[in-house]
Amino acid sequence: MAAVTRVNGPLVEVDGLGGAAMFDLVTVRGLPGEIVAVRGERATVQMYEYTGGLTPGLPVEPTGSPLSAVLGPHLLGGVFDGLLRPLTGAPMWLEPRRLAGTPAGRWRFDPLVARGRATERGTPVGAVGTAGGLPYLVLSPGGAVGSIRPAGEYAAGDVVATIGDAEVRMVTRRPVREPLPCRERLAEPVPLVTGQRVLDLLFPVRLGGTAAAAGGFGTGKTVLLQQIAKWCDADVVVYVGCGERGNEMADVISDLARITDPRTGGRLADRTVVIANTSNMPMMAREASVYTGVTVAEHFRDMGYGAVLIADSTSRWAEARREFGSRAGTLPAEEGYPADLASAIAAFYERAGRVTTLGGRTGSVTIIGAVSPPGGDMTEPVTTHTERFVRTLWTLDRELAYARHYPAVSWDASFSRDAGPLAAWHDRNGGEGWAAARARVSALLAEAGHLSGLAELVGATALHPRERVVLLAGRLLREGLLQQSALSTVDAYCAPDRTLALTGAVLGAVDECLALVAAGTPAGDVEGRDFSAVLRAKESG
Repeated sequence: MAAVTRVNGPLVEVDGLGGAAMFDLVTVRGLPGEIVAVRGERATVQMYEYTGGLTPGLPVEPTGSPLSAVLGPHLLGGVFDGLLRPLTGAPMWLEPRRLAGTPAGRWRFDPLVARGRATERGTPVGAVGTAGGLPYLVLSPGGAVGSIRPAGEYAAGDVVATIGDAEVRMVTRRPVREPLPCRERLAEPVPLVTGQRVLDLLFPVRLGGTAAAAGGFGTGKTVLLQQIAKWCDADVVVYVGCGERGNEMADVISDLARITDPRTGGRLADRTVVIANTSNMPMMAREASVYTGVTVAEHFRDMGYGAVLIADSTSRWAEARREFGSRAGTLPAEEGYPADLASAIAAFYERAGRVTTLGGRTGSVTIIGAVSPPGGDMTEPVTTHTERFVRTLWTLDRELAYARHYPAVSWDASFSRDAGPLAAWHDRNGGEGWAAARARVSALLAEAGHLSGLAELVGATALHPRERVVLLAGRLLREGLLQQSALSTVDAYCAPDRTLALTGAVLGAVDECLALVAAGTPAGDVEGRDFSAVLRAKESG
């Protein structure tokens, strides 16, 4: 019989686990752990709960399966921990808990196929109503429909159909560390509209793309990600608070519950899944939380929905891997992080994509992560590896943040590898002139940035009149277009057509100023004009 031989923090050594495999799940006193090393019949297990009270000699029960998430209609509108165990109704002081079981409650099930029909894997066989108005689809494992329940309310664990030799229920279990399969990946770029002008115009992210918000403490990463969670045009939002402070997660949950969903008129929280693995929860559950979150996103992708996974922050996930590596005795690399850090980050972001599902629908998983470099050091390993693998990087600037410029996204240090194709998409889909406007804004900001350094040396009045107008253009673009209030009911969200209109208004004012100085008007007179109408345009509905 397998038994504990040694306990070292979250690591437990076990003897007698013959036939055990890497990443298999075991339980000790009902508490879950995952096998991370095997040497003969001795295995090393990382526990997902506090190990106080565990002693040598305790029996260990193998489950024969990897760490899996319970996926079902209970996810939408729910708050869970890193192992996808519900936090609703949990005690105020978290106690060690067992793995999640079948959720309680009953849901309305409506069949979508008839008995005897042949179905492919991933074909919807039934729809389950949810509070958010987003149908939860029960998918076929593939085969002929032997039986299917009539419309009605059923428990999550009830068999609603038999397909081939399989019994189909509203809930299913999926291993979290294995990507869910799809039929093919789609290459055509389609933008994810975030409602934040600096992102949508200059540094956009595509549906099924990857993005990272990088910046030091106090630069506004969490606020930016919360705004994206509230306003992006995804069908489902999976928000993973990985090692976040409890008060920040409480703010996220309360905001989502308070915001009205523009699609349904209900609560935005009803089509959001929150995984709250706060800093006071077990370290290894934090490491698993990002995999749990992306598995949930892939599950909704397979239903044909566009899912956005927001991970705040991947730096704390990497720190959990570093702490585990130091306890396990693995060879450290840069700054003590494990040598496989780069491959782990790449594998995580690789699970994003816009795909054709096994059932023939189009769905997507967009992954947006936060990176919190210690001391704002953008050369540390997590930041540099993330920059290599994401398609879009939003670098948050400390000086902009301290000047109360929100979002504090640096237009010099950020990039989007999909900006050109997505600008062309806007041009083809009702946003004529988007690509030209973006190119003009980028060029003016770059030239204004260069001239501002020169103006600090020789003074702005020593510059050529056109150059002084370019400096003015940079200020108008920053204050009238890129700066956006997260607290304004009008300006918190900006649709693409309104973004294009505001860009045109600011560029029109800039062109008028350039024409005036070209005609001989003194630059000082142009600079002294009243631009308040341009700066206030973003506050008008």
